[in-house]
Amino acid sequence: MTLSADTKKRQLVVIRSTPYGSTMAKSSLDTALAFAAFDRPIDVLFLGKGVLQLVSTQDGKAIDSKTIGKQIASFPLYGIEHYYADEEALRRFSLDANDLPPQVSALNKENIRELIASHDHVLGF
Repeated sequence: MTLSADTKKRQLVVIRSTPYGSTMAKSSLDTALAFAAFDRPIDVLFLGKGVLQLVSTQDGKAIDSKTIGKQIASFPLYGIEHYYADEEALRRFSLDANDLPPQVSALNKENIRELIASHDHVLGF
């Protein structure tokens, strides 16, 4: 049985992991892409140190690792149209719109609470 778009459960992947230093960053992005590949409605929220994954100038080659930003750049190809960043964390790390992919929307604490409440399932990394 195929669910209509109106009855599909909405998923939110919340990412708090830094881009490098553990497998959590890659796992969180792989999870979001897997949901999207199976045509599940998915949004992604980068909180706290997780906003560092959005920095467009990162280069994993310096530490002999794949660049996380390339996975994020593929979001539109998988149908992930909405992804969000913690506005407070962006300020804390001195990041602005020039440092981030253009599709990212910055949210304040109240908007983050509303976003989380609007989803049927929330997965945290």
